[in-house]
Formats: sequence, structure tokens, C-alpha cells
Amino acid sequence: MTSTDTTDGRVADLDGLKALAHPLRVQIIEALSTYGAHTASTLGERLGESSGATSYHLRQLEKHGYVREVEGRGTARERWWERTPGPITMGGPELDQSEAGKQASRVIMREWLHHREAGVRDIVERGMTELAERWQHSTMLHSASVHVTAEQLHELNEQIFDLVSQFAAEHRGQRVVGSRPVQIQYFAFPVLDGHEITEEDAS
Repeated sequence: MTSTDTTDGRVADLDGLKALAHPLRVQIIEALSTYGAHTASTLGERLGESSGATSYHLRQLEKHGYVREVEGRGTARERWWERTPGPITMGGPELDQSEAGKQASRVIMREWLHHREAGVRDIVERGMTELAERWQHSTMLHSASVHVTAEQLHELNEQIFDLVSQFAAEHRGQRVVGSRPVQIQYFAFPVLDGHEITEEDAS
């Protein structure tokens, strides 16, 4: 099961996944999550799309609860939009057994990973020259390779999820002096061409 945020939210049903399975809609979700509220026009400028396109896709995302209008901001002609708080969780028995659900999840995750990987590449290529020293020291890219059981990996994932969820809940929405958008990425998965150790191997 995969989540694209870390606060209390909902598990997307098949219709919800199909509605999100469009590259521009994933880009809109990513932009609102990272940079905060936008209008259709400013989203279009950021994403290199027309305001008509972003406006249409915003309305479709609103129908499924992924985005919402910012209360008390904007006008009838220029609405401000924000990401609805909470994770978009993809998976579960029903969707795992549905080919349509699997395909929609793959489309969403490919686009999501494309943008997350771009963020990491930017840090590698430009971070050491463009970031202030205090931000360089606060940045970490770390990985480790281990042999563990599925249960041990699940336990680690639960611990990390709880830690990041608490951190995000404490700081989400703050706009204090010295703060800036930050992405927290965490991946833990079995190596697909690896071999699962059997009792025979262990003897």
C-alpha cells in the first residue's frame, strides 16, 4: 500500500484512482502539496499549461475530494485552490485484485516518482551551490541495504510512518520566518531480483 502524504486521510476507491490517473492531475496535487494554494492561472504558469486546462482538472479533482477551494480567498472569477489535507492511499484487497486499479495506481505512482526523483536530482546537481550552508547541513540523502523478513520491514515502515506523520502534523501549514518548502521522502522495498532465503539456504 502506498501513500503520498502523511496525515490522517482516506483510502482511494477505484473511481477516485481513475480520476487521479492523469499526469497533469498528479502534477497539480504535487504543486499544491509543495508550494501551497494557487489559482488556476498561477498553476498554469508553474506547470506550463493553460489556465483552462488547470481549471478543468481542478474541478475534476474537487469532485473526488483531492482539492478544495480556499475559504475566504479569491473572487468568483479567480478561485484559490489548496490540497485537501491527508494522504492519498492506494491499495487494499479490492484494488489489488482489480486490473483497472493496478493500472491506475501505476500511472499515478510513475508520475509521482518522476517529480520526486526530479527533486532529488536538483539537490544533487544544484544544492551545494544554491542552498545556504544551514540548509546544506540540514539535508540528508541516505540509503541502506539489509536482509530482513517481511514482518521486520513492515515494523520499520510503521515506525517511520508514525515519525514522519507526527512531524508533518506539527509543522504543516506553518509560514514562519526562515521556513521553506521541504520534501520528506522515504522508500523501503524488497529488491525484485533478490532471493528470499529458505530454510535450506540457512542450514
